[in-house]
Amino acid sequence: MSFLKSDTPLDLVKHLVVMGLATAALVFGFFFVYLPLTTNHGETIVVPKITGMNQAALDDYLGDRSLRYFVDDSSYNPRVPPFQVLQQDPLPGERVKEDRKIYITVAMKNPPVIKMPKLTEGSEKNAQMILSSYGLTVGKLIKVPDVRTNQVLRQLVNGKEIAPGAPITKGSRIDLEVADGLGNQEFPVPNLINMPADEATTLLVGQGLQLGETFYQEPQEGETEGTVVKQRPVAAPGATIRMGQLVDIWVAGQAPVK
Repeated sequence: MSFLKSDTPLDLVKHLVVMGLATAALVFGFFFVYLPLTTNHGETIVVPKITGMNQAALDDYLGDRSLRYFVDDSSYNPRVPPFQVLQQDPLPGERVKEDRKIYITVAMKNPPVIKMPKLTEGSEKNAQMILSSYGLTVGKLIKVPDVRTNQVLRQLVNGKEIAPGAPITKGSRIDLEVADGLGNQEFPVPNLINMPADEATTLLVGQGLQLGETFYQEPQEGETEGTVVKQRPVAAPGATIRMGQLVDIWVAGQAPVK
C-alpha cells in the first residue's frame, strides 16, 4: 500500500495519474462499449415507402425490417380503397433505429357523418364554397321564379329538403333551389312613353322591375328632351311582364356627362 502514500510530491503525481487513467477508462467504456451494446449505436435502417400499401400487409412487411407502425390519423376519400396508407412519418429514405414506429394515416372504410350546414338565405356561390369546405358535393342547381336573385331557397338530398344540423355522410350530393331573380306574378307592361327618365326609373322600381339599358338619341319633332320615347318590351295591349325582369328605355337628348 506504499504506492497510495503521498508523503512526497512524486506520490501525489502518481495518484493523479492513476485517477486520470481510471476516469478515462470509465468514459471510454460508457460511450464506446456500453452505449453501442444497449442502443445499437451507428446501426440504422432506411425507412421504406409504405404509402399506397394496405394496412393489413404492414405487420409482416415492417416486421421483416425491424420496424413497427402506428395509425396516427384516418380520412375518407371515395376514390381510395379502404385502409390504404395515405401518409407516413418518417418519410421514405430517412434513416431510423431498429424498432422505430412509422406513424401512418389510412383511408377510412365508411365516410364520416357530419352536420348539414345552413345554405339557405345565402348566395349560390357562397353555398358552393360551404359545401366544398364540408366535403359535400354540389348536385343539381334548380332555378325557380323568385325576385331574390341567386339566393338559395331550399337545400335538398334526393329530392327531399334537409334541415341545417341534420346528420349527413361526407361526400353526399346536395341539390340547391336558387332564385332566378324573377317573380312568378305577371302583370301588364307599364307604359313609360313621354315620361321623364327619372320618373320612369322610379316607376319600374316600384313595380319590382329592373331598369336595363338606357339609350340616348336626338329628339325628333314633337319629342321633349329627357323623356322616354321608346321602350322594350313594348307596352302593347295584352303584353305582360314578370317581376324582376329588365326594361330597356330610349331617351330623347344627350347622355348626361359623368
